[in-house]
Amino acid sequence: MFRRPLLLLVLILILAALGGLLVLGAFPPPVSQQPVERVLPNERFGTR
Repeated sequence: MFRRPLLLLVLILILAALGGLLVLGAFPPPVSQQPVERVLPNERFGTR
C-alpha cells in the first residue's frame, strides 16, 4: 500500500526535473560578459 504513493512521488519529481530541463533548454539564461583578469605571480617582476 505504501509502494504506489512512493512511486507516484518519484514519477512526479522526475517529470518536474525533465520539465525544468526543457524550460532551460528552450529559454537559456542570458550570458553576462566579463573581462578576464589574470593575476601574475610576483616573482616575474623580481631580479634574477
